[in-house]
Amino acid sequence: MKKHSLITLLLCNCFTLTALAETTEAPKLNPKLAQYHGAVKSLGGALMSEMKAALAAGGGLKAIEICHSKAAEIAEKISQEQGFKVGRTSLKIRNDKNAPDAWETEQLQKFEARKQAGEDPAKIETEIVEVDGKLRYMKAIPLQDTCLSCHGDKVAPESATKIQTLYPTDKATGFKLGDIRGAFTITENMPAKK
Repeated sequence: MKKHSLITLLLCNCFTLTALAETTEAPKLNPKLAQYHGAVKSLGGALMSEMKAALAAGGGLKAIEICHSKAAEIAEKISQEQGFKVGRTSLKIRNDKNAPDAWETEQLQKFEARKQAGEDPAKIETEIVEVDGKLRYMKAIPLQDTCLSCHGDKVAPESATKIQTLYPTDKATGFKLGDIRGAFTITENMPAKK
């Protein structure tokens, strides 16, 4: 009886360790998703680098100017390098050119619901889907410390004035640390059928 219990215990431990190894193994990304992650990382990194340099050089006013003059240029450069459109959007946009389309609006609303349900905003993303003959993907942008001076609930008066001058229809303030500021969005033409 003891021998039978010991064998059962060993088998259970073996199955448990196997299951644990399978669940802790890093997920294998498909090549397209890995490419999209890379594009998002490139755009986010380039924008954050520009913002940090601007804040260090001239504070919030300089960061607002740099964002206004360089953000679209950076997104366009990365889009050209990648061969598909990479950008940003939000439910509370600053730049009207970044307004979400219907699919993006739906995804952003789902992102908010997922955050409210307790999901970590840094991990919220869509699957790659086909919409109207194009591949689409989005990844949430959680608000970071660096962003609070221009997007937080306490924007300095001189920054608020500059924002209103450059973006008269601005809706992108009032955020708190960890809120979803918006999302990176990717649109790619479907590959030609062979």
